[in-house]
Amino acid sequence: MSIRPIILLPDPVLREVSKPVERIDDNVRKFAADLFETMYDAPGIGLAAIQVGEPRRLLVIDLAKEDEPKAPQAFINPHIVSRTGEGVAYEEGCLSIPDYYAEVERPKEVNVRYVDLEGKEQEIKAEGLLAVCLQHEIDHLNGVLFIDHISRLKRDIVIRKFRKMARDKPPARMVG
Repeated sequence: MSIRPIILLPDPVLREVSKPVERIDDNVRKFAADLFETMYDAPGIGLAAIQVGEPRRLLVIDLAKEDEPKAPQAFINPHIVSRTGEGVAYEEGCLSIPDYYAEVERPKEVNVRYVDLEGKEQEIKAEGLLAVCLQHEIDHLNGVLFIDHISRLKRDIVIRKFRKMARDKPPARMVG
């Protein structure tokens, strides 16, 4: 397992639509383990493959609190089958947009169909934080960021801030 670098806004890779995972094998399971390790190190509660530069329809989630045992969940080729309930607002953040949080309204419940790491088709009915997290991470797989759900003015301010940070970042030093 290894920790992978997380891609940050404004990198255009974050806007790519991810491709389906064709075959679930040891390489996919190792990649999922890398995603978990990266997510835990960040720390975060969800991470999509595209956030580490891999446009594959794979995401990982763990909503366990610090004092609880880990509860890792991997979702391969997830898609939302249905959304129900009135919108619920949660304050969301994103590992690709560090230190920025905004209230986003999303449907209260979702049914998500996916394939697990053993290659078995599954369907989950999620509500609350799990529903929010699944919608957020599936958005990533579709090239959508949580800031796309806030006002244009706020979104433009965030994008400008991260573009400036990317410009002002000192160039990487070459070794060797």
